[in-house]
Amino acid sequence: MDPAQVAETLKHGAVPTAWYLALSAVLFVIGVAGFILRRNIITVFMCIELMLNAVNLSFIAFAHEHKQVAGHLFTFFVMVVAAAEAAVGLAIILTVFRNRSTLNIDEIESLKN
Repeated sequence: MDPAQVAETLKHGAVPTAWYLALSAVLFVIGVAGFILRRNIITVFMCIELMLNAVNLSFIAFAHEHKQVAGHLFTFFVMVVAAAEAAVGLAIILTVFRNRSTLNIDEIESLKN
């Protein structure tokens, strides 16, 4: 590798942005696969959070690449909304478990009764 290329790489960060985006894509695909394939509501909920974190990683990578603060701020707001969603979602899951005694999505099916 040419010393000028090394200096340019280190100026923008030691790890190229494409690697962050590839990791983000892999995490997002794992989240989607878990969301589609799993039947436990807690696992599905964790997969949704994994997808949100994958999107946050891509926001941070692009914000760092373009030297913009907006990506960092947007990631912060997504994390705040995700925390509120986690609190409400876990409360709903706990209520469903108390009423249905199961966390299997196929057995829950509806919120009636």
